[in-house]
Amino acid sequence: MDIFDASMMYPMKYNGLLPTLPKELRLFISVFVIVLSVGYFTGLLFIQETESTTPAGIEENYLGNEEDEDAEVMKFKKGGREMLTVIHTHVLSMSFIFFLLGGLVWLTKAPKKLKFFLTIEPFLSIILTFGGIYVMWSGVNWFRYVVVFSGILMTITYTGSAVMVLWQCALPKKFQNTLPA
Repeated sequence: MDIFDASMMYPMKYNGLLPTLPKELRLFISVFVIVLSVGYFTGLLFIQETESTTPAGIEENYLGNEEDEDAEVMKFKKGGREMLTVIHTHVLSMSFIFFLLGGLVWLTKAPKKLKFFLTIEPFLSIILTFGGIYVMWSGVNWFRYVVVFSGILMTITYTGSAVMVLWQCALPKKFQNTLPA
């Protein structure tokens, strides 16, 4: 292929490409998003099990509860290496999750501003959630509220993105030729 190929000068039309894909590809994408969602929401169940769904629970999970003699489960402050491992693995894995899902969102038929929000916001929430956990662990306790807010927003955008992709894979005719390209 010549590097000066004229076809490179024309912009690619990706808005609404997903519903036009062959049925087999849409099924493949749907199964991927379903399995990805099982993994994502299993992680949320784990967070619920560790009682880290509230600001106080998040603080206790990372800073411990050694002072509370009546605690049902004794928790100790996480060490520096453990914190770096948690943050490192979550930031990397969640970045890949949102990159892949975001790529699929850009192929849906939807307003550009909505797609922009659904694909950029999760990366900000990843930084605020896991950076916030580290800042809270370092001694700025009020950051637990930032962690809760950004975690909720991340889950809302994940759910919205997954539903949008699955909906357009399942009902492609409904989305063909409904918005300007």
